[in-house]
This record gives sequence, C-alpha cells and structure tokens, in this order.
Amino acid sequence: MKIIIHGGFFSESDQSHEVKVAKQNSLKNIAEKAYEYLENHSAFETVAYAVSLLEDDELYNAGMGSQIQSDGIIRMSAAIMDGATQKMSGVINIQDVKNPIFVAKDLMKEDDRVLGGSGAKRYASEHGFENFSTEIPQRRKEYEAKLNSGGKGTVGCVALDKDGKLAVATSTGGKGFEIPGRISDSATVAGNYANEFCAVSCTGVGEDIVSNATSTKIVTRVTDGMNLQQAFDKTFAELKTIDGFAGAIAIDKDGNFYHQDSYPTMVFASYDGENFEIFN
Repeated sequence: MKIIIHGGFFSESDQSHEVKVAKQNSLKNIAEKAYEYLENHSAFETVAYAVSLLEDDELYNAGMGSQIQSDGIIRMSAAIMDGATQKMSGVINIQDVKNPIFVAKDLMKEDDRVLGGSGAKRYASEHGFENFSTEIPQRRKEYEAKLNSGGKGTVGCVALDKDGKLAVATSTGGKGFEIPGRISDSATVAGNYANEFCAVSCTGVGEDIVSNATSTKIVTRVTDGMNLQQAFDKTFAELKTIDGFAGAIAIDKDGNFYHQDSYPTMVFASYDGENFEIFN
C-alpha cells in the first residue's frame, strides 16, 4: 500500500518559514491519516478521503482555501478516477459546497459523470450536500487588494491499495481573479488520470497542463513500457518547450513513487507505512 499527496506550489503565497513548516506538518499528518484509512478501504475511497482533508485545510487552494474569481465568486473543480474501471467523474466550477471531491465521487454512479456550474450545484443539492461557503477572510482580503497568487494551487492524491488497484483524485479552488467560466485542468484527463498501470495528479497552471496533456502522457508512457522516471522526463521535457508551469505526483502498479516539478517548489508528501518523504 502506498500514498502520495500534493498541495500545490509553496511559492503560491507567503514563503515564510512558518508557512513552510505548517505545510510540512499538515501534509505529513494528512498522508498518515490517509494511509490508515487505506488499510481498510480501497484506493478509490482513499483518494477522495485524502483530498477532502486537503480541501478542509485553509493552507491549500481547494475547498476552504479556494481563490476568488474576478467577479467576486468562488468556483471550484474536482475529479476522481478509478484505475481499475478506467472511469472518471468530476465537477467543474461548482459553488457553495464544502468538499467538491465528494460530489465528484458521488457522480461516479451516474451515466453523466462530469457536471459543470449550476448543473453541478443542483446535483449536489439534490443529493444531500449542504450549502456551504468556502470563502475565508484571507482570500477576501487578497481579492479586495487585487493580489494574484499566480494560479499554481491544486491538491491531489494518488493511492495504491492492498489489492494492487490504483486511483487518483484532484481538487482546485482556481487560480484567482480568472474570467468566470474558465476551466482548469483538475477535472480533465490532463490533470487527473489513472489506469491499472499508473496514476497521476497534477498541479500548476491549468492551461499549461492541458496543452501538454501531462497526466495522460505520463500514464500512457508507463502503460507502453517506460518506467516512471522515463515517462516523467519525456513529458516534462515537452512541457519545457512551452515554458509550462506544472508539478505531478504518481504511483505505478509496482508501488514506485515519483514526483517532479518544472519550477520550484511543489509541496508533497508520500508514505508507505514506514517511511515519509516530505518536500523541503
């Protein structure tokens, strides 16, 4: 069993020592909780649980830490993919829910599995998700002061369970001050992809990740015989040609971890039940 999570880029906001330590401690705690959950749950269930913990932490740009768009409204996106079934579900630009990842997970049972905007919110309301504002005072202050974070914040989780099955989940609060209706990579196969061989979650500038089809390329290359390092190196070399800003985390079917970013520093943590690796 393996778990790896990310919380976007450290450079997205305050780069103080206090924030760095807070994120290190938070990621270690969430990775440990997620691993304990994984012991009695599937990879699919676990990635949703782990991402919900990241959404609940104001340190990250997802859920409770989501950015405010140019019209003063928070819109969030999230997706989940089961490597065993090759099915993905997600929500795009959903408003006023606490955990977009749980709405995305709930959609997996539907024929129409990716919903956007008012349709996503209507589905959430009809299926027991309470109305909830994820705006925090810090984000309102940033919005009013026209401070742009650079749009490099997303959270994600990849898990390998005891049955050897992989899953991935990704959630974002947007890049901040974007045009309403803008679609990020998080609820697309460019930013969130898994099959039986590999699972990948991305963070960074959504437009760059979509242009490079980052997650899909890495998974496809591993499926076709490359190891994780080779797949990452080739994909990130292609990302470099467009000066793309991205980071990614992955686990393959053999339990190998990998992570890489095109610019410093993606915040992440991995745990295998014995050893932690945490960004520095």
